[in-house]
Order: sequence, then structure tokens, then C-alpha cells
Amino acid sequence: MAEWIGIGRRARRCYGFDEVALVPGMLTINPNEVSTTWTLGGVDFEVPILAAAMDGVVDVSFAVAMGKLGGIAVLNLDGVQTRYDNPSEVLSQIASASPEEATKLVQEVYTQKVKESLIAKRVEEIKSHDVPAIVSCIPQNAEKYSQIAQEAGCDIFIVQSTVASVKHVATEYQVVDLKKLFRESRIPMVIGNCVTYEMATELIGIGVSGLLVGIGPGAACTTRGVLGIGVPQITSTVDCSAARDHHYKRSGEYVPIITDGGMRIGGEICKAFAAGADACMVGSAFARAKEAPGGGYHWGMATSHANLPRGTRVRVGTSGSLDEILFGPARVDDGSQNLVGALKTSMASLGAQNIKEMHDVEMIIAPSIQTEGKVFQVGQGVGMGK
Repeated sequence: MAEWIGIGRRARRCYGFDEVALVPGMLTINPNEVSTTWTLGGVDFEVPILAAAMDGVVDVSFAVAMGKLGGIAVLNLDGVQTRYDNPSEVLSQIASASPEEATKLVQEVYTQKVKESLIAKRVEEIKSHDVPAIVSCIPQNAEKYSQIAQEAGCDIFIVQSTVASVKHVATEYQVVDLKKLFRESRIPMVIGNCVTYEMATELIGIGVSGLLVGIGPGAACTTRGVLGIGVPQITSTVDCSAARDHHYKRSGEYVPIITDGGMRIGGEICKAFAAGADACMVGSAFARAKEAPGGGYHWGMATSHANLPRGTRVRVGTSGSLDEILFGPARVDDGSQNLVGALKTSMASLGAQNIKEMHDVEMIIAPSIQTEGKVFQVGQGVGMGK
């Protein structure tokens, strides 16, 4: 699988969304008769596309709207929603800043300390609308924040970092015992992010309810440029899904894989499921919703790092309502709306009755899939040429 890249050093080829395509089989199905339902922590969700825990994407109102549509929106407990009593003012400042000012402003905004009282308040605000409350924070804050969130009625807790590991070495601060944290939790807990079979195997083994896959593919993330770290999402999803399947055969416990980042349009989401994902986490597509708090702007979770930001603020614009982005009707020609409809149509065309059957469809290496026959779209900047 690996090729020589120099004397004594080999590297294997890995693949992203633009380099593969899905191949129809011997069966087609009515799109209205396929199931996109998936299960997390024993609860079924009809929409297998999560809104990422980013401040330009999810606030309380967005989480409520997503929940009422049958999906999950994750609230960032390390973000502005828990640092400010009135976060909308701060979000407006970030949206109106010039590109030159944006990174500095984001860094300054996140120097305000998190107010623990706001953690409980935000969870309670979401729960008051009779929808699930799902929240996220970094490992260093997970023990304290998860207790507060659970007491407030949180349904699912996500521990999320750029690179997740069970073994973490540090002398400047106390390292969280993830095994103990997950074992003692009263609610399902998800962890991320990882990109390899070995790490997925180890993380699944500590009792997680779900696993986030992806390092650096997000539209606003610059981790791959700043740190040089990352594995393209098709390969990382395939590898981590293999760890999930091996764990299931060995223990009978199925831990869903959530591909996180790098998916802008329906076709990329479909390819993630074919690579083995049980669900996908998306940021920029939802940042374009009228309900998104970023006002058409989107920035990564690591953008606010005081010394080494690994993200940038990007303008994505506002293209439609959350309902249109999820279920249509699509009012744009680039595949960024009616994501669930695209998934159902793809599944139907491939003969996949449900998400698990989608894991078995044929995938080919096809670097020309994005450009073949698309000269007019590319030349005119429409459709797949955008």
C-alpha cells in the first residue's frame, strides 16, 4: 500500500472526497422508502447530519430548531455562549470586523472566562423547548463541565480536541482520566477527534458512545497548514470504521462513527457514509442558514488560540433557512441545500436501504469525477464549477 518517498522512507496514499466516486449496484429503490435513521446513545435520530459545535453555527435557538427537525446541533461550552450573558452582541462584532481585524478580535473575545452558571442556563434553555441538549468542550474542562451539564439535563456530552488520545502527557496541569470520566458519566459521551485505526480502537475501548473522525478538513480550519497534521477524510473514515466493526465483532457493542468536517455539499456527505460513517458533522453548510448566529460568517474552534490560532474567519454568506438546507427545496445549484434529500436519492440510486447498507456500496478512485464534462460549469462559475 505504501510508496517510497525517499531513501528508507515509505508513505501510503490516502484519499479525500474529490478523489473517489460511488458506483451503482444491481438494485435501485424509491428515495422515499430508504431510511436515514441512526442511533446515538440508544436514541434514534432521523437526520444523520450534525451541526458542529462552532460559535458561528450553533446557539440555543439554532439547537432548538435543529432538534425540532429531527437532528442534532452541538453547543460549544468553551465558546461565547457561556462566556457572555448576551453573546449576540459579540457575534455581531465578529461578523462586522474586517478580515485584517477578525483573528485578533476573535482571540480577544475568547479571553473572557467561561461562567459556569451559563453552562447550566444554556442547557436548560435548550431543554425547555422539549428537544435534546447536546454540548461539547475540550478535555481539560470535561470533568467539571460535564457534571454541570448533566445536572442541568444534558442528554449527550462530547469531549472534543484537535487530536484525541487516551494517553496524554502533561506536567503543567492535571490530565483528565478519560476512562474514569466515561465510566462514571450518567449520560452518553462522545469523543474526538481521531483519524487512525489504532487510535479509534483505543478510544472506542474506553466506553464511548460515539467517535468523531477528522483532523483539519473544515472550511475555517487551518490546522493542516499550521501544524501539517491530517489524514484525508475518506481514508480516515474507512480506517476508523474498520476499528468500529472489529470492536463490534469482538464485543457485540456498536459504536457509531461520525465523520467531522470537510463536507460542503450533498455528494461529499454521501461519500462519507459510503466510507463507513454512521453520521456526519458539518459546520460551513449550516453556517449559511438564516438561523445561524454567525450572520453568514464561520470560524473554527481553534481560531481563538492566544498564540497559535489554527483557524480563520471565513464568509460563507446566508443562502436559505435551516429547513431548506436539510430538506429543500434547494434554491441554489451547488448541492449545498436539501442535504437529506441528496443522501436519500444517492442511497436509492445505489440500492442502499439504510445507512449500514450504504457502508457496502462500491467506491472507486476517480480523480476526474469533479471535472469530467464540466467545462461550461467551471468556465461560468456555476454548479460544480463554483
